[in-house]
Amino acid sequence: MIASLMPRADYPTLEHCIYLNQASLGLIGRPAVEAMRGFLDDVARHGNRHMSDVDEVAYFDSLREQAALLMQSAIERVAIVGSASELLGQLPYLLDPERGSVVLAVRTDFPALTRPWLRLAIDGGCELRFVDDAPDCNLTDSLIDVLDGRTSVLAVSHVQYATGTTVDLPRLRRATNDVGASLVVDASQAAGAVDVDTAAWDAEVIVSSGYKWLGGHGGVALATVAEQLFASVPPLPGWMGAPEPFDFDATRLLVAPDARRFTQSTMSYISMAGLTAALCQLLALGIPRIDAHARKLAVLLVDDLAALGWRPYRPIEDPAAASHIISIAHPTHSVAAAAVALRDRNIVCGTRSGRIRISLAAYNDQGDVHTLLEALASLE
Repeated sequence: MIASLMPRADYPTLEHCIYLNQASLGLIGRPAVEAMRGFLDDVARHGNRHMSDVDEVAYFDSLREQAALLMQSAIERVAIVGSASELLGQLPYLLDPERGSVVLAVRTDFPALTRPWLRLAIDGGCELRFVDDAPDCNLTDSLIDVLDGRTSVLAVSHVQYATGTTVDLPRLRRATNDVGASLVVDASQAAGAVDVDTAAWDAEVIVSSGYKWLGGHGGVALATVAEQLFASVPPLPGWMGAPEPFDFDATRLLVAPDARRFTQSTMSYISMAGLTAALCQLLALGIPRIDAHARKLAVLLVDDLAALGWRPYRPIEDPAAASHIISIAHPTHSVAAAAVALRDRNIVCGTRSGRIRISLAAYNDQGDVHTLLEALASLE
């Protein structure tokens, strides 16, 4: 029996349903919820009585420390932002690619990653070229095959949200270096589920939402920024990105000497409290252990799915297949009808790109997989 890695009692939702949707709005564990409640009761509701200006600036420190450990990064490179989109939207102007150069992306990637570049392309600032995530092709190879001297930026998610396809980022970094292109990585479907290695990936920017696999709530996100970008003024500078935010000077553009310059303003401190607690829990458990747990459940799931006619987007033994996101389809069953039938049985999954997306998290166990398989078998 494959037991959960995290106490299931920390997730009251599991008393009422089988939850296999961490890739969307993920469950928040008891430690994070208690940290948020504690902040609300002990600090937030009291205004500045329990949080001075100095305290507010210092409040970012604990989260930056935990984020640096999780992302295996120097703390100077870590930025705390309001959302992944907040920083992704600035990148066309921060990276400032040569006019008319090619920005490379995946056609079915998450829109937050591609739409800023689509906006730049409207004005002729770049040519956006898309590559397909095809199940019979290696996506990393497909991206490298079209990189050339015109490519200025490759923007890609480490794990594709709809299919679970994973790219080999060290290989992509070597390939982009060969043509002089920047590398932008959205790790929102990876961080907290698999290792995020800032040093090995060596990307200009890596971003991750603070919810989903990180176990926090909306309103805060993490990023690492390459040191060469410390010399650049953010396209959308905010007051909190100054070296000393409360030394107010409306006549000068002041930015911190490191990645703190990308923090714009007062944000959801309650979410920061929850995310800090969630990261502490993830780090104590160990990301490799979480990854291995998902793989055990994924192998069990995919082996038994085959007999029911459901097929994953990629075979689980494919090196490009994530273990924590399994995207399945059936040659005859309607995915929409199947999703409704699962929800009627109190099984919560996602549907993306015409497939059922199953998320396997540290709180899931073998019983969850068996219940899902029994429900799918009943559709026969």
